[in-house]
Amino acid sequence: MTDLTAIADGYIALWNERDGAQRRARLARQWTADASYVDPLMHGDGVDGIDALVNGVQQRFPEFRFRRLGAADGHGNYVRFSWGFGPDNADCPIQGTDFVELADGRIRRVTGFLDKVPEGA
Repeated sequence: MTDLTAIADGYIALWNERDGAQRRARLARQWTADASYVDPLMHGDGVDGIDALVNGVQQRFPEFRFRRLGAADGHGNYVRFSWGFGPDNADCPIQGTDFVELADGRIRRVTGFLDKVPEGA
């Protein structure tokens, strides 16, 4: 049985990993080589594409970190969870919900939805 919380928390940890080598190692462990990510603002394919997305978000919002909001749930090869993105010890001005498709326990595809985004973000 897949540990839904571990999948969600590993995903969040990837987006918070500032060390490029550690982030790529995490991608290699947790994501498939043909993984893809898409949300209303960006799209990336494979380890290089997803790493570039994470790096870009970190560069744009250097003081922000992701955190899971509520419990992860899912069925079969699918996981759903919500997240917040903002400064430590403060409300999250940006929030979303991601739907993850797994292949052999690793992330293969992420479809993200932005639930709350302030103007100008």
